[in-house]
Amino acid sequence: MLVVFDAIALIGVLWLSYQLRLGGTFEPTLAQWVLILLAPVVALPVFLRFGLYRAVIRYLPERAIWTILWAMTLATLGWVFVLFIAEVSRMAVLPRTVPIFYFLLGTIVVAGSRFLAKYLLYPSQRGTSQQQVLIYGAGESGRQNASALAGQGTTQVAGFIDDDRNLQGRDVSGVRVYPPSRLGDLISDFGAREIILSMASLDSTRRQDIYTELSKFPVKVRTLPSLREIASGKYLINQLREIDIDDLLGRSSVPADPELLQQMVAGKAILVSGGGGSIGSELCRIIARLEPKSLVVLEANEFALYQIERSLLRDASFQIVPVLGSVADDALVRRTLRQQGIEVVFHAAAHKHVPLVEANVLEGVRNNVFGTQTIVRAAFEEGVRDFVLISSDKAVRPTNVMGATKRWAELIIRQFGDRAAAERTGQRFAAVRFGNVLGSNGSVVPLFREQIAAGGPVTLTDERMTRYFMSIHEAAELIVQAGALSEGGDIFLLEMGQPVRIRDLAENMIRLAGLTVRSESNPGGDITIAVTGIRPAEKLYEELFYDEAQAARTRQPKILRARMAERSNADFEAALAELRAVFERQDEAAVRKCLFDMIETSAG
Repeated sequence: MLVVFDAIALIGVLWLSYQLRLGGTFEPTLAQWVLILLAPVVALPVFLRFGLYRAVIRYLPERAIWTILWAMTLATLGWVFVLFIAEVSRMAVLPRTVPIFYFLLGTIVVAGSRFLAKYLLYPSQRGTSQQQVLIYGAGESGRQNASALAGQGTTQVAGFIDDDRNLQGRDVSGVRVYPPSRLGDLISDFGAREIILSMASLDSTRRQDIYTELSKFPVKVRTLPSLREIASGKYLINQLREIDIDDLLGRSSVPADPELLQQMVAGKAILVSGGGGSIGSELCRIIARLEPKSLVVLEANEFALYQIERSLLRDASFQIVPVLGSVADDALVRRTLRQQGIEVVFHAAAHKHVPLVEANVLEGVRNNVFGTQTIVRAAFEEGVRDFVLISSDKAVRPTNVMGATKRWAELIIRQFGDRAAAERTGQRFAAVRFGNVLGSNGSVVPLFREQIAAGGPVTLTDERMTRYFMSIHEAAELIVQAGALSEGGDIFLLEMGQPVRIRDLAENMIRLAGLTVRSESNPGGDITIAVTGIRPAEKLYEELFYDEAQAARTRQPKILRARMAERSNADFEAALAELRAVFERQDEAAVRKCLFDMIETSAG
């Protein structure tokens, strides 16, 4: 319909252009009729190339006028070229003002006809501003998303992006498919502020490559959930989710070993200390899916305990026992272990916010060192089969109190692991050391999200600072598997990949929010990044190993076993007694000195 209308309209426009120039009653000669009839022959392929016949009138955006202007400009120039050939061949002579009239009148008719049709046929669209989106993936899921968005009436799919050369340049469901190389131009041309990744079956490596490419542009990105997320029930197959920062980590995916998971959890009575925290709560959720005999959640924070209990009770087919209290409460811990018949303990209860622990040394030592000693000793004496401590990369050559307390906790694990081996109890004690987890309580990611939502600035302490990161789910899953690999007194290291520069993390999070970084080169940006200066005892770079050469591979590629240097347990017991003595005097300076003196003589 539009093609026929445009052909007739352009013929009429050219006749009117001659009429306006020559005056009187214009009667074209044969040559002039040929030139007039050639106008739509030249223009229609140009209009087709610019997508004027792909746009749905109902969802025609106001900015389409610029596309029409460009199309009409090229159509006019093409017709002028035909006229030039005609004049050179002495077939006809054209007044020079006719092409100008043709361009102006043609633009008015072509653009006006479309917007008039939209106004008359779809009055509900008057005054509405449609959001332009691009869909990455022109397969079945992409087409379904396009249809769903078209039905909303507030969003228009400006185009598909796909790396399949067989689809590029074609129309799918009335929408043109473009190559990824055109992304920047499309975002600019259509004013797109959102890209939807509709490729659920992508492997993690390819998905991450696409995320990295999209993060270069100031657009919001949403995606279909991965097959893993769909299988877990976290999302529905047609449910879009926001791109999270862990999508940009670039970590290779290694499937969990189901044998290790089942071996550690299935049919057993399990206790998770700190079960309301970031790592602890994810451990609880993973354990719940592996059908334990019972799950005891020990948590000092009442509200956190309430939340995780409520979450677990939704689908639990086993006993869940919430216990409110501290791991430093020896009587509570022993009573819980004995009454519940606990076989496996995951110890995630700890103070881990570096500046806060640095400012509260005594509380950090009470909870992280003596709390660990309390629950480990109780577990040993009550016959708990497996004990897993959640440690930190900050335990390696620590420069702060939090890291030092975590190192002491690791040495406590080694002490009781050696005792179990010497007494042939069959018990296994292990520690799992890893870097930062994305989105955990007190970590930089929630802080950055909060700052971005508030309009900035996003604060970082030093431009050079790097950290290791992994997702909470991956960390928790690997912790469970590490426990199954324990031989007693082990320290396991989770393979963290390459460290991430915190500056890059901040910039990616700003771009993922559909915003831009304000800087000297981009003064019109949305969010400023401010450098506040490094905090006391803060490290620029984190380490996972005392000696990387002493780390051995296990059957799970993401888990390494560290070989600790030999050390007398008698010496460590003496150091613990000294630490407790100065702690009981509430001598903060002496406690701090004792913490670090011991660590300087240990390695592994």
